[in-house]
Amino acid sequence: MFKVLFTDRAKKDLFQLQSDTAKQIKQRLKYFSENPLNYAKKLEETTLGTFRFRVGDYRIIFDLVEDKIIILRIGHRKDIYK
Repeated sequence: MFKVLFTDRAKKDLFQLQSDTAKQIKQRLKYFSENPLNYAKKLEETTLGTFRFRVGDYRIIFDLVEDKIIILRIGHRKDIYK
């Protein structure tokens, strides 16, 4: 199991979401942490991060470092890549 870590920016992104959406994202991250590469998609443009998870209309941008998932950004799909 991978350990999930949040950057300060990702914590702020999560805090700004509606509580039910934030709860759903937390639950999915726990599920994804079992084997993240099965659920992740590699990003073509790596300026934001290396991988992304999809949770409904939201995207979670992250990097993998050894046995850690470092969450960089969380946002709606229409805004996250800007």
